[in-house]
Amino acid sequence: MESYYNSSDLKKFGQVAEFGEELADRFFAYYGDVFRDGALSAREKSLIALAVAHAVQCPYCIDAYTSDTLGKGYTEQQMMEAVHVAAAIRGGASLVHGVQMMNHAKKLLM
Repeated sequence: MESYYNSSDLKKFGQVAEFGEELADRFFAYYGDVFRDGALSAREKSLIALAVAHAVQCPYCIDAYTSDTLGKGYTEQQMMEAVHVAAAIRGGASLVHGVQMMNHAKKLLM
């Protein structure tokens, strides 16, 4: 079965500069800066990135940050717990928008 996502494309990420070098260079510089140790360690940021990758459903990011978090010493249980945090936040965000639906429905039913 064909897929929109090809795991080998992850290795081509740097090639996005081919169609716009200046902006790609700025992005990659920013990206590198974001993942340096700061108030949060690079290790902590990797786990956050893994959770966010699941929330935004990016298979490339999931692959990259699964490898990265394992390489930084996280356990499978810690990684799955981070995924559950992302799922809870995503689910909660959907549910809290139910208040918007309820408010609108109440107006329409008046």
